[in-house]
Amino acid sequence: MKTMSLISRTAAFAAAALSMAVQAAPVEKPEKATTCAACHGETGVSATGMYPTLAGQYANYLEHSLKDYRAGARKNAIMGAQAANLSDDEIKQLARWFSQQQGPLHTPSVHGELQP
Repeated sequence: MKTMSLISRTAAFAAAALSMAVQAAPVEKPEKATTCAACHGETGVSATGMYPTLAGQYANYLEHSLKDYRAGARKNAIMGAQAANLSDDEIKQLARWFSQQQGPLHTPSVHGELQP
């Protein structure tokens, strides 16, 4: 019984470490990010308070938000129209790229500090 628990915990730790490594790998700027720049800035730092800053946000938060806009679960006429034609892969790419940009926000990692 203890062996199975140890194996389960080891597997969970390995999966989490792999997930963090994949998320930390630099991502090229997606082509679709050009459309986002009109309101959210070239790197996701909004020039006005009217549009939220995307740079440095959690990738899973951005991905979830875009999928909710696309599905109509989150209401905003502009974002609903922008997200309507995004594929899951495009959403994931945008979310990862914006999450890796430097912004004025401090978003501490829930995973602790990554070691080089």
